[in-house]
Amino acid sequence: MPAGGFVSQAGGREYPGNLTPYVLVTCIVGSMGGLIFGYDIGISGGVTSMAPFLKKFFPSVYRKEAEDKSTNQYCKFDSATLTLFTSSLYLAALVASLVASTVTRRLGRKLSMLMGGVLFCAGAIINGFAKDVAMLIVGRILLGFGVGFANQSVPLYLSEMAPYKFRGALNIGFQLSITIGILVANILNYFFAKIHDWGWRLSLGGAMVPALIITVGSLILPDTPNSLIERGMHDEAITKLRRVRGVEDVEEEFNDLVAASEASKKVEHPWRNLLQKKYRPHLTMAIAIPFFQQLTGINVIMFYAPVLFKTIGFKDNASLMSAVITGLVNVLATLVSIYGVDSWGRRFLFLEGGVQMFICQIAVAIFIGVKFGVSGDPTNLPEWYAIVVVLFICIYVSAFAWSWGPLGWLVPSEIFPLEIRSAAQSINVSVNMLFTFIIAQIFLTMLCHLKFGLFLFFAFFVVVMSVFIYFFLPETKGVPIEEMNIVWKRHWFWGKYIPDDDLPPSAASLELGKKGQPTKPAY
Repeated sequence: MPAGGFVSQAGGREYPGNLTPYVLVTCIVGSMGGLIFGYDIGISGGVTSMAPFLKKFFPSVYRKEAEDKSTNQYCKFDSATLTLFTSSLYLAALVASLVASTVTRRLGRKLSMLMGGVLFCAGAIINGFAKDVAMLIVGRILLGFGVGFANQSVPLYLSEMAPYKFRGALNIGFQLSITIGILVANILNYFFAKIHDWGWRLSLGGAMVPALIITVGSLILPDTPNSLIERGMHDEAITKLRRVRGVEDVEEEFNDLVAASEASKKVEHPWRNLLQKKYRPHLTMAIAIPFFQQLTGINVIMFYAPVLFKTIGFKDNASLMSAVITGLVNVLATLVSIYGVDSWGRRFLFLEGGVQMFICQIAVAIFIGVKFGVSGDPTNLPEWYAIVVVLFICIYVSAFAWSWGPLGWLVPSEIFPLEIRSAAQSINVSVNMLFTFIIAQIFLTMLCHLKFGLFLFFAFFVVVMSVFIYFFLPETKGVPIEEMNIVWKRHWFWGKYIPDDDLPPSAASLELGKKGQPTKPAY
């Protein structure tokens, strides 16, 4: 190891670098790419609970919700066409994320973000002026393309730009932007719902604002040193690295980035390369983490919060206000994660959040089951009872917001080697969007059939995912991205998949010196 180097907790190198105002502002602007995803999550649920919107586009749902008193309360919003309005975006995002992988790898993270902003803006305009359901769906598909590009590129951009000691906090800025987008959307829905007949147009068209923010932001942001090296711009890359790190002594990190880039160029088929044995841990996490993130049940709350609260007995304005409250809790709890992720660690937050979500889901199931039974009749619902339900939902949302919410994007974006990073991130986004689509499409049908048992369904998966994290996810806090294989090598299960010649030079000698010695499980 060169003189002046330090041993990180992974056993590899520590690179010099500071949290400069330049990199802080850059990451804040970059993380605003999450606004478009969050705004859409928040806006769709509120709009689908507005009577004028339902009356114009989904009259059968409007009649069932407003006029048909014989329909079970849990089933009033059960409509495949209505859920297609929400879920079509996520199917489009899945497709776009696969294309975005090539754009991000070959043309840079910035261009991928720019395309995301432009496509999302186009979708917002079409939805704001929609005349029929077909026009709504086309707009939603364009919104989905925008989300796919942004979600593929923004977490990678933040992980590559941030100094590794602060990578967790800066990357969670993406999730913070998502929560802010949800909150803003819920607030706008609350006020726009008071504008009879066309308030929903303002809600849908308002998506142009976050779209313009990411579009303009992508034009002024610098490219990451990793991306510049990947495209052969070495002189510009080392200059950018010095500015990003705030120090002149960046040769060690630069050389490691170049070595990683050279290795990645030897990979002719990054998608096929993902199937190699040595990438088994990375591929498993790229699939398992976004899969489990959607099965926490959070999107049930965020997509359909107003609908859900209306279903359990709240009035129109009360249901929208309850969604505003959960949105505010979401933002504040995400700040907790930003504060603690680089000191408490990823695993602690994952596990604590899992326990808290499980308790709250069981409690909500009991409260709704006791009061509403299987009929869902909200007659004479005491105000204090409704407040208790909202309270437990808020505690549940806070648990997600400082655990599976931000970490579901952070951990996958920081564990992939450069040679598979874009392809693996596309897998991560695609799995996320696929199960977001599935949950969004079937939630109202599940609510109709499972009733309050729906919360028990998600509680079961929270237990499964917490056990998975405990045994199979090593701690990655404070580990430089290019040194991450050391963490996998030392894990009790994944270590057998990582060959010694895949370790960074600084760590390979350390590992060779440990031959014959038992290694401590990295969990």
